[in-house]
Amino acid sequence: MERVIFKVCDQKEWSAAKQAGRYGGAPVDLADGYIHFSTAGQLAETLAKYFAGKENLVLVAVNTENLGPQLRWEPSRGGALFPHLYEDLSMSHVVWERSLPLDDGCHVLPDLVCE
Repeated sequence: MERVIFKVCDQKEWSAAKQAGRYGGAPVDLADGYIHFSTAGQLAETLAKYFAGKENLVLVAVNTENLGPQLRWEPSRGGALFPHLYEDLSMSHVVWERSLPLDDGCHVLPDLVCE
């Protein structure tokens, strides 16, 4: 599976998570019992479907190498396998974070390379 996965977060939620040293998830994650992530190939559709026109978002890149069995690849949209994390995300797994500005109503994605 992918070595780097991505999470779209509200800026305020992400700032609070960084101060706490861990991210427990957005309200939808808490309701579902796991943190939703996307691969690079799934990200544009995730943004369009769930975050269209929303401001103050952050894109977080996460290294999957040491997440262990709590990271599960499960079928979702159209049967595609999506990464779901069944525990809080430790900041030690975060590779980078970038703001997701809007340009004419669409989010501008950064280059999705690992730094």
